[in-house]
Amino acid sequence: MQVLKKISPFDHSWIDQNVGSMDDAALLRPDGIDQGFVFTVDFITPLVDDPYAFGAIAAANSISDVYAMGGRPQVALSLCGFPDDLVSKERLGEILKGCRDKAAEAGVAIVGGHTVIDPEMKIGLCVLGTVDPKRAFRQTGAKPGDVLVLSKPIGTGIAAQGMKKDLLTHEQIERAIASMSMLNAGACEAALAVGAQSATDVTGFGLLGHLHNIVMASGCSARLDHSAVPVFEFSRELAHQGVIPGGTKRNLEFVGPFATFDDSIEPAERLILADAQTSGGLLIACPPDKVDELVAGLSAENCLAAAVVGEVLEGRAGSIHVSAAD
Repeated sequence: MQVLKKISPFDHSWIDQNVGSMDDAALLRPDGIDQGFVFTVDFITPLVDDPYAFGAIAAANSISDVYAMGGRPQVALSLCGFPDDLVSKERLGEILKGCRDKAAEAGVAIVGGHTVIDPEMKIGLCVLGTVDPKRAFRQTGAKPGDVLVLSKPIGTGIAAQGMKKDLLTHEQIERAIASMSMLNAGACEAALAVGAQSATDVTGFGLLGHLHNIVMASGCSARLDHSAVPVFEFSRELAHQGVIPGGTKRNLEFVGPFATFDDSIEPAERLILADAQTSGGLLIACPPDKVDELVAGLSAENCLAAAVVGEVLEGRAGSIHVSAAD
């Protein structure tokens, strides 16, 4: 943002301006048609050893931004950079196959793309999806009284750090991979069904950072119930051992001016709430009279969580108070 604030945007008649400055994707409304579109791009560097799983996670992570806007992904272009002296053709093929198969699971056709020789391996997708503009999730759409619901546990950033240090069991690694490669399609459909107006996916800014973006864009504040937030137990153990990624620490520093915590919440627990996720779940601001229906819908869609974690309040825009008990 420090760089982009010096660059003037180019106004275009297709662009829906009624979104937050940190929203997950662009909303497009081409002239003369009622259909809206969601347009986004994302890519990641390796965080697991399995090349097929890495490709699948990268695709799920990229496609998630469409779901975070209430859209349905349709087509994509692949983006891939790789060091040709370190990554074999066989391994690259497995990465691309994982990406293709996860995209196909989402109903997304990869219609082309671009590769470059790069010192560090990275892969992702530029995704185009359809959306009903009247039902799109916008970070500007949260209202005081809305209830915050989360569809996946957090802690995958810490888990990835644990993988690098060989501190996780095979079963724990598989659970983290399953979470990161799970599509947010079901969570999106459940949120659409209850008429939610605001949502985001929990990714690089962590739960606190993404919640801050919502309530800042909506001119509201929020309360987060620490005890209600689902966390992978192995990630919690690692955090208390001091296994914390640098990005997670920077996230907590960023939200510091906006966040207050009950005194009983330990430093490690505060860092968990700021943990930088890859392909995390949806954080949904739900009308209070629809919470039970949303929780039931998330469960019916087999989401990994259906946790009521807080509420949107009146107050200083962007501020969050984290309470020790719900």
